[in-house]
Amino acid sequence: MTKIAFKGTWDQIQGKLKQKYAQLTDDDLLFSEGKDDELLGRLEKKLGESKEKLRDVIADL
Repeated sequence: MTKIAFKGTWDQIQGKLKQKYAQLTDDDLLFSEGKDDELLGRLEKKLGESKEKLRDVIADL
């Protein structure tokens, strides 16, 4: 999967990610259409998780 697929609005997803990973900030979760890799890169660096795992986490929310 090359694009991040999620159910609901990005605001809801942000809230759920912050609950799951308390160390995330609003700046970490800035998302612009078409900038999936940039977001995943920030999360990968901050959380130490692979991009594939992060895609799965976001899709499962």
